[in-house]
Amino acid sequence: MTDTKDRLIGASAELFRRQGYTGTGVKQIVEMASAPFASLYHFFPGGKTELGAETIRWSGTLYGQLVDAFFDPAPDVVSAIEAAFAGAADTLRDTDYADACPIATVALEVASTNDVLREATAEVFESWIVALAARFGGAGIPGPQAREVAIACLSLLEGAFILGRATRDAIHVEVAGAAASTIVRSALEQGPPAPRPRARSGLVAGSERSHGRRSRPWRCGLA
Repeated sequence: MTDTKDRLIGASAELFRRQGYTGTGVKQIVEMASAPFASLYHFFPGGKTELGAETIRWSGTLYGQLVDAFFDPAPDVVSAIEAAFAGAADTLRDTDYADACPIATVALEVASTNDVLREATAEVFESWIVALAARFGGAGIPGPQAREVAIACLSLLEGAFILGRATRDAIHVEVAGAAASTIVRSALEQGPPAPRPRARSGLVAGSERSHGRRSRPWRCGLA
């Protein structure tokens, strides 16, 4: 990737995060990037939409690294989640409620109007869910439940960002963090599901004799 292209994506990422996709003009992007106007269409023939999709994926990868940044030094996944939400609350305060999630800011605008950008935001969110679920799974939460816990935590964070920016109060992120840590702790305490007991051969044989037919296993509620 060239230096000019890097600057265009970096400028777009910062502007999208602070003022959204529709609120950001192409002229503003090239000015912040200190790039010739024609360079934007040289690197992104599809114009602002193509630049937007690449910026979303670039930002998603960058912010996805925060999973490692919070989980690697933490003693456990509950502590990691608590630290992540505390850090998010601090970021809101330190930036005067200007910086939150760059992907959510764009997703709210384009979900119903621009399918190219919607797909890019969906890919990023899914990559974050997968990364979180892997951490929870590694801590002992069963696979399907680990994904559900990851979705819950991410949803709490994104919703809290919206409330925090609208009200200019980070208490929403702190409350959401407490709820997320409770969800994770509860999932860990439940542990893996107990194995289903197997029918003893005598009972199966008796069942076959009493009903005059071969017994069948229970499948999705249908005998």
